Amino acid sequence: MVVSILATETKYLNNEHLQGFRKYKYSSIDTNPVGIYIMHPFWDWIVRFFPLWIAPNLITFVGFLFIIKSFIVLSIYDYYFYASIDNVTSWSPIPAWIFALIACNVFISYTLDGVDGKQARRTKTDGPIGELFDHGLDSWTTVYIPLFLYSTLGRSEITMSPRRMYFICWSVFFNFYITHVEKYITGVLYLPWSYDLSMLGTVIIFGVTALTGHGVWQKVIFHGYSMGNIIELGLYLIACIFNVPVVSYNLYVAFSSKKGKNLSLWEGFRPLIPLALFLSLSLTWLNYSPSNIIERDPRAFCLLTGTIFSNICCRLIIAQMSNTRCQIFNAMLIPFSIVILVSILVPPLELFLLYVSVMFSIIYHVHFGVCVVKQMCDHFDRKCFQIHVKC
Repeated sequence: MVVSILATETKYLNNEHLQGFRKYKYSSIDTNPVGIYIMHPFWDWIVRFFPLWIAPNLITFVGFLFIIKSFIVLSIYDYYFYASIDNVTSWSPIPAWIFALIACNVFISYTLDGVDGKQARRTKTDGPIGELFDHGLDSWTTVYIPLFLYSTLGRSEITMSPRRMYFICWSVFFNFYITHVEKYITGVLYLPWSYDLSMLGTVIIFGVTALTGHGVWQKVIFHGYSMGNIIELGLYLIACIFNVPVVSYNLYVAFSSKKGKNLSLWEGFRPLIPLALFLSLSLTWLNYSPSNIIERDPRAFCLLTGTIFSNICCRLIIAQMSNTRCQIFNAMLIPFSIVILVSILVPPLELFLLYVSVMFSIIYHVHFGVCVVKQMCDHFDRKCFQIHVKC
């Protein structure tokens, strides 16, 4: 069984997927002034320093590793998110250089994520493998950015409880997901304004924290509300102002004018079913946890749900790129449901089951990603990280 789990020959894609990928053409629209007038010119300048032999997928992967590096560092210094709270003496404050390091890591990752596509077009190696690889890793990044921010704001009633932080994670999940539902229906990726704003905002917040200290976010500035509360509200407003209305309008136009893929209303919103099931299960565990699991280990709980979300999202991305029907159920929800049920019935096992679930979900998701990319590379006769054979 261990051999089968570690094997990279599992065929997650069928022939319909592979043939659909052969016909795929990338189509996107970016109307964000920050991206158009600031970031894209910067990325166009930066990419000129990359040698032509560096594969775009390698740039993508290195950028993701900077996110993982940040997660590991903050897990060491602030596992339970108490380090930024002065009145909790059992945890040492996070050093200023750590905040500066995370700011640099996030900015480098954001830059590499913007450069990889330009390097692909520059070297004439763009294609479905690179796009799937890029967006798949982006879907996993959605859980890490809120966790980074939580280490600056701190875990307290003045700033934010773990439960409220978890809802922010779900806000990020939902807004990332509906962008790809939009593409599934319209055939066009409308790049959300919220992405650039959230990434640059994260860099700025960590930079300010490195210079002024974490206490700036706990200061009460208006009728009992702290700067941390303002940031929390801002995260929701960015989604409500810059993403949800735009997606809703684009979907309305697609259905009313019968443009895009001209799907029926049921088929168009089919991708929302696995996400709704996953949200229902997550809220069930959150609300009926015997030991208040989100308070006992918010980092592990968020990492588990973020990994499952990424797998659900990756399958949607595969469906939209290959022009196939989106799956209505994700297999990872079966063990997730079992863990929730056993945790409620046998409370002493809850924390142990959470840790086992985290390990299982990461192994399964990484296995899924490796096998899918390998299968596509084999099908297109290319290699993922070698540009001379057109990955």
